[in-house]
Amino acid sequence: MRTKPFDWTALTLIIIGAVNWGLIGFFKFDLISAVFGGIDSWISRIIFAIVGLTGLYALTLYGRISEDMQIGKSNNQ
Repeated sequence: MRTKPFDWTALTLIIIGAVNWGLIGFFKFDLISAVFGGIDSWISRIIFAIVGLTGLYALTLYGRISEDMQIGKSNNQ
């Protein structure tokens, strides 16, 4: 799989989102809202939106992984 710089950025944002959801689930603590002024803060909303969009972008990884697996199978034969 050819990794693009945007893929690394997206992965980082997805991990931030996952950690934030983990904190919410385990401790009822929303780190993004705490750092950026609450859930109604426009900065928090932008960050949540960007993390959500990168999660949608991550769906494209399924196609690229599948493509790489097919290329790997043809190289092994």
